Amino acid sequence: MCREMSSCACFVSQLPFFSSIESLCHPKTYLSLSSNPPLFCSIIHSAPRPRFQRPIRATAAMETDQSVGTSTTGSTSNPPMKLLFVEMGVGYDQHGQNITSAAMRACRDAISSNSIPAFRRGSIPGVTFDQMKLLIKLGVPHSLQQSLDIERVKSVFPYGKILDVEVVDGGLICSSGVHVEEMGDKNDDCYIVNAAVYVGY
Repeated sequence: MCREMSSCACFVSQLPFFSSIESLCHPKTYLSLSSNPPLFCSIIHSAPRPRFQRPIRATAAMETDQSVGTSTTGSTSNPPMKLLFVEMGVGYDQHGQNITSAAMRACRDAISSNSIPAFRRGSIPGVTFDQMKLLIKLGVPHSLQQSLDIERVKSVFPYGKILDVEVVDGGLICSSGVHVEEMGDKNDDCYIVNAAVYVGY
């Protein structure tokens, strides 16, 4: 292989400056080359594949309806949404076993540490405050999804048009370590919900 590389390199040094490496990869052009193209030519033409090819699902989710989980719209006619950012939160209901309370706290956690002045100040050309859109995705334990009050969850958001609320399997049911009847406990279960809030226009 070294001998082949050396002979090929010597040949290149004798070519005019404007000769391209592309021509070296076709042996019929230069009969002095061997019948097989030089090793480095095949390396040049076999571009390495990217090591990571994970799809960016968040953007796709903004432009089409979610197909996994329970959707409140039941429609595929939602207009596309241009995504600006994503807020994430987690909510707990340690006593009382109320999954809606946990979901509402998850949404409050997602939005409570953020301020969105761009919509009111007109920082986005051609976009008004009324054009702000939201998509909400909740991770809720499967056995509790039917008990979730979606309308109460929506009431957490003070502004923005909610396009959809998607509920998927997620969250957690664990023990709080104590059963407090005075707080409405039926058992010692603690409910946990995860929330992702997609904001755009």
